[in-house]
Amino acid sequence: PQVKAFVTQDIPLYHNLEMKHLPGADPELVLLSHRYEELERIPLSDMTREEINQLVQELGFYRKEAPDAPVPEEFRFAPARPLPTLLPTQAPTADSKTLPEHTKEEHPDL
Repeated sequence: PQVKAFVTQDIPLYHNLEMKHLPGADPELVLLSHRYEELERIPLSDMTREEINQLVQELGFYRKEAPDAPVPEEFRFAPARPLPTLLPTQAPTADSKTLPEHTKEEHPDL
């Protein structure tokens, strides 16, 4: 009953969190990468509704006030983490005043 209450009442409030019903399967949270690759599975059967809400928020999902409430721009891609920089980083020299150009984070695929 705890998981069912979370699914029916809480999931609609979270941005970028969706429910897929699989008949006969134990409820679990499946975390996916930005390319929809599976990262982790977290069983939910033994958790209370409050524990599931706490977990989802700790993972970085944004909870809206209402299902149709707007999502602030800074949470648009939440809970996505920044992609690792693929270019090697350079340590600034003692006399340099600016950071190298490639340290600016850009994620055109998000």
